Amino acid sequence: MSSKHNLSGIGMTSQRTRERLLGRLMDQGIKSMEVLDVMRSTPRHIFLDEALAHRAYEDVALPIGHNQTISQPYVVARMTEAIVTSGSLDRVLEIGTGCGYQTAILARLAKQVYTIERIKPLLDRAKKSLKLLGLKNIEYKHGDGTLGWAEKAPFDAIITTAAPQTVPKELLKQLSDGGRLVIPVGAEGHQELKLITRSGSEYTEDILDLVRFVPLLKGQVQH
Repeated sequence: MSSKHNLSGIGMTSQRTRERLLGRLMDQGIKSMEVLDVMRSTPRHIFLDEALAHRAYEDVALPIGHNQTISQPYVVARMTEAIVTSGSLDRVLEIGTGCGYQTAILARLAKQVYTIERIKPLLDRAKKSLKLLGLKNIEYKHGDGTLGWAEKAPFDAIITTAAPQTVPKELLKQLSDGGRLVIPVGAEGHQELKLITRSGSEYTEDILDLVRFVPLLKGQVQH
């Protein structure tokens, strides 16, 4: 990650380019002004290598190394909107910190964000980028996201930025009553973005979209 990045951005990272992205998100059905405002003011380019920074405000997923991607802005907005408009956001768990972009969006909407990443170099890099933004309501863990973070549970919302074949039971257990889990589920090529809401011991499920995410893997990686 280059140290030459700055928060204001130039050229393709200009405010005008961000406004164009915002227009596209609204055209695709994102309605929450709260989410749109945060997307507008969060500099996506600082989460990318310098060679890709000029593409930061295109509505596409981009590589961040280690066979991982930064999610398409529309998908980030869709997942975030699903939890913002459906209940409180005191404690949010993110499975898959990645480059930290989704983390930054969540941290500006929730009181406290807990984020887990299995690939240590990605987590270290995300911490540096998020520090640039001065966000102090984030706790980090290098670990296996399929297990959630039981010590910090229960959570008002859990967002998963990688797709398991089936929903991990641990994540369902760590939702508070009324808590929401937004998670892509399924094999590569056919994944459904689901919103699962807990009510006591019952769970209701809504399908939000068809999506494409990297698979959610067990274990952790040091290098």
